Amino acid sequence: MKNTSTRLVHEYWDALRGDRAAPERGEIEPGALRHALADTFVLENEPIGPVFRLAGTRLCALIGNELRGRAFTALWPDVESQGEMRRLVQTVMDETAGAVAGLSGETKTGAPVYLELLLLPLRYRGRTHARVLGALSPAVTPAWLGLDTLAAMRMISLRMLWPPVPSQRASEPPMRAGPPKLMVLPGGRV
Repeated sequence: MKNTSTRLVHEYWDALRGDRAAPERGEIEPGALRHALADTFVLENEPIGPVFRLAGTRLCALIGNELRGRAFTALWPDVESQGEMRRLVQTVMDETAGAVAGLSGETKTGAPVYLELLLLPLRYRGRTHARVLGALSPAVTPAWLGLDTLAAMRMISLRMLWPPVPSQRASEPPMRAGPPKLMVLPGGRV
């Protein structure tokens, strides 16, 4: 992770979860994230897909709108990118693994901007697949912030942050280390 905000959010989330796959939403204290709060958001899993439950002020300024209640995928203009983001959020919830992505963006006036996206699973009242804690921040605070807004973004890199493998007892045979493997099966709608 390159950006200060994403590192702070990940370190806080990691400390909260301890040996668990994900912390509870109720454990998150906004004051503990005060230096990254402007770039932080919480997504709620809705039938239509992930929706912003909360969004920081700098994030809203980058987009040019209040994000609460908006679909997370609406930040990406094309249908293919929206599908990628929907699948990424679903993977974060399914695998209780974090994700960090590098994004390339462009403002309405054509200025380039590079951003970092962090997605981390949260439990909500004991339920999994409920919430996601995230951060979206530019590599450097752009001079145009508040005067111009993001018009387009695309993912240029992705790294999954797999949960640690629990320690093995001496009597058990060692398990293969590493992240779960993904198998894609051909298919389609009937």
